Amino acid sequence: MSQSGTLILIMAIAVLAPLLAYAISRLLPVPLVIFEIVLGILVGPDVLGWAGDGQVIDTLSDLGLTMLIFLAGYEIEFDKIRGDTLKRSVRAWLISLAAGLALATALSGWSKGVYVGTALTSTALGTVLPVLRDAGDLHSRFGSVMLAVGAVGEFGPIIAMALLLSGRAPGRSTALLAAFALLTAAAVWWALRPRPPWFSRIIAKTLHSSGQFAVRLVVLLLAVMLGISGALGLDTLLGAFAAGLITRLVLHGAAPESAGSVLEKVEAMGFGFLVPVFFVVTGIEFDLDALLSGGHALLLLPVFLALFLLVRGLPVYVLAPRDLVRRDRRALTLFASTALPLVVAITTIGVDDKVLKSADAAALVGAAMVSVLVFPLLALRLRGERVGAEGAVRGSGAGAGSEAW
Repeated sequence: MSQSGTLILIMAIAVLAPLLAYAISRLLPVPLVIFEIVLGILVGPDVLGWAGDGQVIDTLSDLGLTMLIFLAGYEIEFDKIRGDTLKRSVRAWLISLAAGLALATALSGWSKGVYVGTALTSTALGTVLPVLRDAGDLHSRFGSVMLAVGAVGEFGPIIAMALLLSGRAPGRSTALLAAFALLTAAAVWWALRPRPPWFSRIIAKTLHSSGQFAVRLVVLLLAVMLGISGALGLDTLLGAFAAGLITRLVLHGAAPESAGSVLEKVEAMGFGFLVPVFFVVTGIEFDLDALLSGGHALLLLPVFLALFLLVRGLPVYVLAPRDLVRRDRRALTLFASTALPLVVAITTIGVDDKVLKSADAAALVGAAMVSVLVFPLLALRLRGERVGAEGAVRGSGAGAGSEAW
């Protein structure tokens, strides 16, 4: 099929997926991304063979991943995640990195283990956030902790990719990261400076006109940070995440009354077009034949799924803030162990570098897809049961209800 035909098919799936998710939600709240990926596999070369590939489709998919990471960076609220919560999240991720590298290296050697071990430490914050938002849990205490855990689980592996997977000497990689950090700090300083009165006025005036000054500024900031990371030879996802952080500081500092409306427009561009393309293409490019034909890869899938919980989830459970009850910590563990976008990015690099076999990459991505399907559903069930129980406790007037958990 031509690229234009494939794009039409992808957008048809993007329209069909939320309809299926809505229809199923009355029985089971399946994340939207699952339908996008599964339908992508269905039309891909290993099943129906309707969808092709090409430069245009690959570019749009890359832009979708970039937008997903950008929006994840934008959601970070520093006033809610700093302090002890952030320190615990960082310590948990560092333990995950050490455990992931050690286990993966022991199983397959350092050259392959560094890719697998890094992938095991990721959290799909961009995938989890819509689930929390739809459940009305994003701005709760639990949501704030999940933001901290997810931000570190998103940002940490990107840093590890720059240090461990770049092929450069560690000293040179560290120097380039330091240069990027300095440039990002300069951008943050600029973002925190008071803006002149005309700035917020023009944002409000053009918000519903063809000018769209704020949206164009957001795209410019994203392009600048992508350009800086690319010029330094770093992964562009690092620039996308930093751009999200900086954009939030600019909008909430200079035009807080318009920030929500601007975000809605950017999310419409991302979740309405680019992000679905990324997930559908992930399904189209998924090597189902390699996963099912060899046997070895299919056996690895549950192993990788268990390792997501062990490597990423267990440290989060142990180091979760003490004010979270046990059931919340279990839900946090499941959300933190949900992985996909960075797993796709890391395994793609590994296959391109001829370090990872296609079958191994398919098993790891397959485990990540199962994690997206299973872990958020279990976490939502845990959160739903706890919220219902807390409501019953409050209604009965029991004062020590939280201690029962």
